[in-house]
Amino acid sequence: MTQPWDYIAKIVSLGDSGCGKSSLTIRLCEGRFSPHHDVTIGVEFGSRIVPVGPPASHTLSINNPSKSDSTPAPAKNQKPPEQKHMKLSLWDTAGQETYKSITRSYFRGASGALLVFDISRKNTFLSATSWLHDLRQIAEENIVVVLVGNKSDLASASTVSGESEADNKRQVSKEEAEEWCKANGVMQYVETSAKSGEGVERAFLEVAERIYQNIEAGRYDLNDRRSGVKGPGGGGGNNAKINLGMNDGRGNKAQGGKCC
Repeated sequence: MTQPWDYIAKIVSLGDSGCGKSSLTIRLCEGRFSPHHDVTIGVEFGSRIVPVGPPASHTLSINNPSKSDSTPAPAKNQKPPEQKHMKLSLWDTAGQETYKSITRSYFRGASGALLVFDISRKNTFLSATSWLHDLRQIAEENIVVVLVGNKSDLASASTVSGESEADNKRQVSKEEAEEWCKANGVMQYVETSAKSGEGVERAFLEVAERIYQNIEAGRYDLNDRRSGVKGPGGGGGNNAKINLGMNDGRGNKAQGGKCC
């Protein structure tokens, strides 16, 4: 049986406790939102297969492809490019200070990361700089990082003149987050709502697409597990896993493979 993915990549989510990291993973993998979730201890796992590269990346405008793309359309008798797929091995890490020394070890061997903060709590945004520093100290040098402002449902879309802004709990503006990305060399900022699902898939696809671009550019050794990426046949077909970090989390709650 042909495997349903071309590559597998290790993605970690990190950030302060209560930002909704676990809720984002559950929303992506299971398509649901749980208003009550136990505090993550160590790390939890999930997985999802997503399309990478054209034609999906062009259709979704992922990775900011040029709107004036001059790439000629395929000739009538020419087959369109074959869609590639990537299996994301998602490592949802604990955000509590108590577990920080443990969870940082899981950053090793990750090819991508979602750095999550809560747009309704400014302190979680201020902590992002420290989390990014820890990540870059431990992970590979070329790790792909996307900043995620979660709980966008707590920010009202618009305010009618004279209407109270009490329902708008936003404490971090998009402009402020985008400026932070520029200052810290983070490629993209995405706002999400694990509650409504808005932007969740987009956030993960932004990471996956950039990893795919790095694969195409030959920036990973697909036979070296430290790269956080595996290619076809790099570990035994559909059973291939990214076995990196604290003994692969054996003994922790593992959800990998249940959602796809």
